[in-house]
Amino acid sequence: MQSINPVASNIPSYKIWSIFSLLCCCLPLGVVATIYSFKSENAAKAGDTIEAEKSSNIAKYLNIAALVIGLIMIITIIAVQATAISRFHRK
Repeated sequence: MQSINPVASNIPSYKIWSIFSLLCCCLPLGVVATIYSFKSENAAKAGDTIEAEKSSNIAKYLNIAALVIGLIMIITIIAVQATAISRFHRK
């Protein structure tokens, strides 16, 4: 019978967040975050808690960075579009 390490199963992989970052926020960081998410999940399944925690933390920070960059890009695009529209209506 195979025993499950309870500590390793409590380490978050951030897989869903990474896929969201990949599709919606920032593609390059989303790809890397997704890779680290799966790496964390695989290490946790193998019982390597140190590698699982390390990969989980990297995935979390990459997801945060992707979200911030994505929000900055959206705000910038909205500001540029609003400026262009207001200049167009002045003429």
